[in-house]
Amino acid sequence: MKKIGLVLLAMMVMAGTVQAQKGKKKKEMLIEFQTTEGIMMVKLYNETPQHRDNMVKLVKSGYYDGLLFHRVIKDFMIQGGDPDSKGAKPGQMLGQGGPGYTVPAEIIDTLIHKRGALAAARMGDQMNPTKASSGSQFYIVHGRMFNENELNSIAARSGRKYTDQQKQIYATVGGTPHLDGGYTVFGELVSGFDVLDKIARTQTAAGDRPAKDMVIIKAKMVD
Repeated sequence: MKKIGLVLLAMMVMAGTVQAQKGKKKKEMLIEFQTTEGIMMVKLYNETPQHRDNMVKLVKSGYYDGLLFHRVIKDFMIQGGDPDSKGAKPGQMLGQGGPGYTVPAEIIDTLIHKRGALAAARMGDQMNPTKASSGSQFYIVHGRMFNENELNSIAARSGRKYTDQQKQIYATVGGTPHLDGGYTVFGELVSGFDVLDKIARTQTAAGDRPAKDMVIIKAKMVD
């Protein structure tokens, strides 16, 4: 009888441990982008594991080191991750490079294009109906604030429904809501918003490329 009691107790302890592990939220990974304009830190969402793991792999391999933010549009976003941008000559058109593969879309309604959102660039719908993401190119949302009427208009065109909290975010923090549902958002900026502003507001030339190179000096994982 004592043995049965001990076995039951052990089973209860194991069950409790498993339940605790299930309830424990996995820690989100952090990446630091050291740029010519300062440091930006992003966290990667666990809800988008394929995009998270792909970026971690690229960062650890040094893939992003020396690449440019090659496309910058104030009040919209800053885009980087094109391997062709490393050492690119002035005036060279960029934006088509990548690692030779795409990442399946992981578009989640709760992950929106708020200011500072990290999202994956991709080819257009006509060539890419599944909305698969570029294997390396990403953008960070600069955006602007949207009032309720503007957001309702965007929602009516897209068929989306925004929660009160999401409406509040777009009204007070800002973002690019017209991109919601079309691109995978897989992280967000946690520090360095001043650097985002500095890059987004820089003077640009043809193709929205900054007149002065905005370089990712180094990208690294943060413990």
